[in-house]
Amino acid sequence: MELAAYRIVQEALTNARRHAQGAAVDVELHYMENAVLLRIRDDGPGPPQGPLDGGHGLSGMRERAAAIGGELRTGPAAGGGFLVVATLPAKAEAPG
Repeated sequence: MELAAYRIVQEALTNARRHAQGAAVDVELHYMENAVLLRIRDDGPGPPQGPLDGGHGLSGMRERAAAIGGELRTGPAAGGGFLVVATLPAKAEAPG
């Protein structure tokens, strides 16, 4: 779980730097009883018109979360900017 969380935050920060240069980015990490909640929000221009992911960034984050039984949501943030929210189980599900 720790590696998935690290890589998701890393990719979200890379995307913010690439697509919202100069924007402020907030990273929140919340430990819950059975999960970890990540929220990464920038105050940039928000998602582009058209497809959100021309590369592998968002899909890669989704795959990392899903591989351990978690989920990832992305999209425009309330009040502007872009938001990535990952909910990752405290213990990864066994493969298969």
